[in-house]
Amino acid sequence: MQIAEIFESIQGEGPWAGTQSLFIRTSGCNLRCWFCDTPYTSWKPEGTAWSLDQLARRVAECSAPDVVLTGGEPMLVPDLVALTKKCHELGRRVTIETAGTVDQPVECDLMAISPKLSNSVPDDPQWRDRHEQARFRPEVIRTLLSRYRCILKFVIDRPEDVEEVIRWMSEIPEAEPDIVWLMPQARTREQLSEKSDWLRRLARRHGFNYSSRLHIEMFGNVRGT
Repeated sequence: MQIAEIFESIQGEGPWAGTQSLFIRTSGCNLRCWFCDTPYTSWKPEGTAWSLDQLARRVAECSAPDVVLTGGEPMLVPDLVALTKKCHELGRRVTIETAGTVDQPVECDLMAISPKLSNSVPDDPQWRDRHEQARFRPEVIRTLLSRYRCILKFVIDRPEDVEEVIRWMSEIPEAEPDIVWLMPQARTREQLSEKSDWLRRLARRHGFNYSSRLHIEMFGNVRGT
């Protein structure tokens, strides 16, 4: 498996924010969001090859109760199913962070799906059409919703993006508002602070949850946090 980085930190987003976690970040993605905060897993993918046994040993050695499999797009990794089984065998609670465009029969305790809105489409002509065609896979999302405990985590850049979330929800009626989390598109503490007030109000108005980005609040946008 090509792994961009492995580190222990706190979960910064969603219902388990603040939980000490081991992050295993895979390299490689089928999307190219312009605001990607891990371009070293997508626009310019990098990484080191790890075997399943090496990753299992790293999980066993860590003190964190949670393992977060993230990317890039971890659901592209052929050995992900085996890795999730190993994590459960080692007594870890597993979160998978995915865009919801790929399905695998993994084992996990929380499927954190981050569907990409139109605000994610890159300007790069080489990727614009490919990203647009790949970013929304309702059949995959329905399958994940039926099989796992899920949240839907939307990256919001402008207030009008919330209206798109509402339209998105009308196409996936299986998704209830209480599993939706709205999160500011922010790479700095300043951007996070600027957007948090109005986004909290909009989330409350529509019965959604608000997610900050606790890791950015605490550490800034740096690798390994």
